[in-house]
Amino acid sequence: MKSIKEILYCLSLPLSILLIMAFKGFADDKKLVNIKSHNADKSFALVELFTSEGCWSCPPADELIAKLEKNNQNKKLFIMAFHVDYWDHQGWKDRFSQSKFTERQKQYATWMNLSTCYTPQMVINGKTEMVGSETGKVLQGIQSALLETHPENLRLKVEQKEGKNIQVSYTSTSNAKNTDILVALVQKHASSQVSAGENAGKSLLHVQVVHELQSHRIKAQDSFSFKLPDTKNQWEIIAFEQNQKSGEIIDATSISLSHQ
Repeated sequence: MKSIKEILYCLSLPLSILLIMAFKGFADDKKLVNIKSHNADKSFALVELFTSEGCWSCPPADELIAKLEKNNQNKKLFIMAFHVDYWDHQGWKDRFSQSKFTERQKQYATWMNLSTCYTPQMVINGKTEMVGSETGKVLQGIQSALLETHPENLRLKVEQKEGKNIQVSYTSTSNAKNTDILVALVQKHASSQVSAGENAGKSLLHVQVVHELQSHRIKAQDSFSFKLPDTKNQWEIIAFEQNQKSGEIIDATSISLSHQ
């Protein structure tokens, strides 16, 4: 028969573990606020999250990018959530998913010599990847990206056209070879009530949801056209230059449509 001291010791272990986990979570949350940047004007971090409403392990990653987006408004931290479609046959069709976003993730698997695609996956500046819910690794990746310096090549301008149509014009001083410019139409906030699949019964909150991604080989100047599905206040444009042989992001910028 165990002594009272042994019983109390055994009972204290789970509590100790919970306290350690709670302290670690608090410490990680504190680090999410105002991530340090070596040179705010010449450094950036482009974060791409590959996620799905049909994936049970994805909501924590969605929550993580929401905290990053909220607490680092003064940084050149650009966040995009790409909803992939390979979870759609598991009982729930993600209304934000697109096959072209799955293809983009597959392209990263090729660039990074990965054997498979998975969710939630985070890619930072097209060079490093990690599980999107692993706060420590994500923070380390973003911090490393923000300690690098890059030339500022890219400038954007948005013009309102007829109806809900907008024209996104850019100028670039980049002379890098094998480089494309990619422009994303991003919804700042969204939500879904999931009624089937692995997240059945959950209300999921999303940030930085990519609705459309266009690209072509970089030029000194050119433009893209988009049609807004809703009010401008909920949207932004994120543009970036990417090497098509390595996947590395060379420069990135954004513009809020609410200011147009």
